[in-house]
Parts: sequence; structure tokens; C-alpha cells
Amino acid sequence: MTAKLRQTDTGVQIGFRGSQFHQISSPTGQNCGRMACRTGRLGVCMSYRKACLILLLISSTATLAQVSHPEQVQIAPPLVRAIDPPAPEATAAALELQADQLRGEKLYLDALDYYRAALAKKVNDPHLLNKIGITELLMQHYKEAKKSFERSIRFDRTFADAYNNLGVVYYEAKKYGTAVKQYQKAIDKDNTSASFFSNLGAAYFSKREFEPAVAAYQHALELDPEVFARSSRSGVQAQLPSPEDRARYNYTVAKLYAKMGLSEQSLEYLRRAMEAGYKDLKNVYKDTDFAELRKSPRFTELMASKTPGIPD
Repeated sequence: MTAKLRQTDTGVQIGFRGSQFHQISSPTGQNCGRMACRTGRLGVCMSYRKACLILLLISSTATLAQVSHPEQVQIAPPLVRAIDPPAPEATAAALELQADQLRGEKLYLDALDYYRAALAKKVNDPHLLNKIGITELLMQHYKEAKKSFERSIRFDRTFADAYNNLGVVYYEAKKYGTAVKQYQKAIDKDNTSASFFSNLGAAYFSKREFEPAVAAYQHALELDPEVFARSSRSGVQAQLPSPEDRARYNYTVAKLYAKMGLSEQSLEYLRRAMEAGYKDLKNVYKDTDFAELRKSPRFTELMASKTPGIPD
């Protein structure tokens, strides 16, 4: 039989499926030790103390059930709006500035409210549409972000940032060939952005097309030697499915930095390649791009350390 509990005005009722509920009233005075029950069709009768014991056992079991799942998955609360809605009298410029600040603080829903309020005052503005797409991208709302970037391009066919950002959407969807095309369109519009070339290199590397990847990365470094440090903090990096690919990526970047004479950065990526278990590490002793780096005592120290590979 299955126990059921029901709260009443006078106490707790304990019943069983297929029988009547049996009132267990809280006894007082001299009746404390006496039987307090009403017999149903099944003749169920119990003392107050037994009833309390049953309730205690049920309560303990329920408590244990709540804490006995240490590996359970719990969904995080949804994003919430944290500030007041946009003021109707605010200008488009003021709304956009506030939205930029909110996005920087990762208050994405609020940022979207302000960007859309600004867009209502500057209809079809490509720069606002692009910023809306970036915010949606940061929220991993890829479908919405794609539409926003496409709208931005529709109203400004020369807007390089929107092409690049649309490429990021395809890249995140692992459609690397399509991402390459969008990055190339961005570069056609503006060939001075290190980020565009870095993203292009990441897409090529993810396709395992290493020669064009190296060429794109080299161009990115020539435009901005800090581009990889910046992308590792907030941008897009190569999606490398295997430890072997990650090791090769790190060795390639180390080689590019060494070629440019940036020893600190080269040593850092060389260390990462060693930790990832790069198989052809011996090439560092004969590759001409590492010629100057090999003269550094820190290079000798690093290679002598025999950094163990980190398991994937």
C-alpha cells in the first residue's frame, strides 16, 4: 500500500491507497499515551507515537532524496533585465552609448533593449544592427545574430565588420568554408584589420589547410603583434578537434613569432606546443626561423626542461 499525507485543521492524516484516511490527532494531558485512531475498512490502527515515527522516517527519506545526487545537472537561471528600460525621450546616440556600456558589463538583455530603442530612432542603421548581432552572438543566439549581420550588410554593402562577424557565426557552426568566404569579403573591404586575417587563419587551420592558414596568421601578426593575445581573451580562436592539431597550431604560432624576432611570445607558444605533445619538436633545432631564438639561454632552459605533455 502507498502512504498518503494530508494536512488538516487538527493534525496530520495518514492514509493508504484503497482505505480511508485515519485521523491522528495530537493528544493532550493524560491521553498522551493512549490509542488515538479510527479503524477503517482495512482495520488500520496505530498509536500516536508510531504515527510520529512514521512521519519522521518519511521526512528523513525525503531529505536524503534531495541531497543524494552530487552529480546532477542544474539549469542556471535565465538572463534577467537589471536596469530601467530606455527613456522614450533619450536620443539615439545616448541610447547607443548606454547599450555599449551595458554590453561591456555583460548585461546583454539590457544592452539589446537600448540598441533596439536606438534603432527605432535610426531605422535600418547598419552599425546598430551590427552591434545587435554582436550582442546576440555573445549570448550564443546564433540564428538571431546571423539575421542581424545580414540586415547590416543589406543596408551597407561596404561594411567590413559585418562580413567578418557573419563569418564568425558560420565559424561557430563549423561551416569553415563559408566562414572563409565571409572573412575574405571583409578583407576585400578593409585589409588593415589584423582580426580579419587572424579569423581567416583560424578558419583555414580548422579546415587543416595549413599553408594558407600560416600566410593569414603571418599577415595578422605583421599588422598587430598582439592579435593572438587579444583573441585568446575575447575573440575567436581556431577550433582544433585533436591534441595533434592544437600542438601544431601552437608550434606554428611560435615559429611566426620567432621569425618576427618576438622571443617572449615565441617561447610561450613553444612551451604550449611541448605541453600538447608536438611530435616534430626536433625541427626547432634545424628550422631557420628559430635560428635567433636558439641563441637564447631561455630557449636552452625550456628545451632542457622536457615539459611533459598534458593529457587531453
